[in-house]
Amino acid sequence: MPAFRPRTISLAAALSLACAGHALAQKQYDPGASDNEIKIGNIMPYSGPASAYGIAGIIEAAYFRMINDQGGINGRKISFISYDDAYNPSKAVEQARKLVESDEVLVVFNPLGTPSNAAIQKYLNIKKVPQLFVAAGATYFGNHKAFPWTMAWQPPYESEGRIYAKYLLNEKPDAKIAVLYQNDDLGKDVLKGLKDGLGDKASAMLVAAESYEVTEPTIDSHVINLKASGADTFISVTTPKSAVQSIRKVAELGWKPLYIQGYASASISSVLKPAGQEISQGILSAYYAKDGSDPQWDNDPGMQRFYAFLAKYAPDARRNDISVVYGYGAAQTMVQVLKQAGDDLTRANVMKQAASLKDFAPDTMLPGVKLNTSATDFYPIEQLQMMRFKGDKWELFGPVISGEINR
Repeated sequence: MPAFRPRTISLAAALSLACAGHALAQKQYDPGASDNEIKIGNIMPYSGPASAYGIAGIIEAAYFRMINDQGGINGRKISFISYDDAYNPSKAVEQARKLVESDEVLVVFNPLGTPSNAAIQKYLNIKKVPQLFVAAGATYFGNHKAFPWTMAWQPPYESEGRIYAKYLLNEKPDAKIAVLYQNDDLGKDVLKGLKDGLGDKASAMLVAAESYEVTEPTIDSHVINLKASGADTFISVTTPKSAVQSIRKVAELGWKPLYIQGYASASISSVLKPAGQEISQGILSAYYAKDGSDPQWDNDPGMQRFYAFLAKYAPDARRNDISVVYGYGAAQTMVQVLKQAGDDLTRANVMKQAASLKDFAPDTMLPGVKLNTSATDFYPIEQLQMMRFKGDKWELFGPVISGEINR
């Protein structure tokens, strides 16, 4: 029996080496990933007409710093590279090329703005670089067939329009609706979703719609025209600067419609308070995340983690800015995907994991709102809950409403 011992030891050693070799072989990297680092690229409008959204990028950077302080993701530290595009599509293309060809990031995460994302979408898909968790709600950012390297995060704007339609059909079926919308995919998609949701009642209920360009210094003339239509319901699908102007002009005209503000500009700190807290009373919107300043969430475990994060990593950030809540939730989702990816940090596997989210609920999501994706579903969030601005905060009401769109 002792004569066989060397062979046994040799066999055990061989098996051990084989297992170790297999474990090492499982580590796979594309540009932007290594044993020690994961490079994440980002594009934000830190300047320009949509600069109010730039805080989202600052919060994301802070969140990744917290993750690094906790040891990183599977032992790897995140290197977050974020550039300003000033909400300019041509600048976004320049920054995307820099991130991919110079910085060699693994993914371009949460680039913000419909025009900018549309401008870089084809390039990133040709390069097979994930354009992951896009910070814009245009429907084609979830078109998995045409753009398999692009995935949405927030609810598509068509879903938002459908949800407003469901609400109005139930609560005000005789509404005469006027819509002010930004002349890009933000505005056009919400309007399409609204029309689709109203169905055969759309022609009777939708009495006026006017578009505006983001470069227009004021939208006052559009609001005047929409009031003249005789509408008793006003939907403002605007970015922050124009949203503020819209609220003020409606008040100045003495118009008293049922006022719905698109969720892209439902921020208390960057829209409602600058417009005027008193004249913003009663405005409706819909959202999928908790209001960071609402005391009803003080004992919520997820929001307690959010508050602790702000206190340590972003003490100057305002809790009532939806872009602050947004940045935290998006970053938390990105971290979840990278955790699922394990040691296979190829771009293809990152996309595979992003398309494998099952009932994932970031700390900041409203109860009942969960992120689900699949190989044929690139819209993680398709639910909203209606809310009304009262006092100094949003008050949620009614059920969580689904606005799923046909794929």
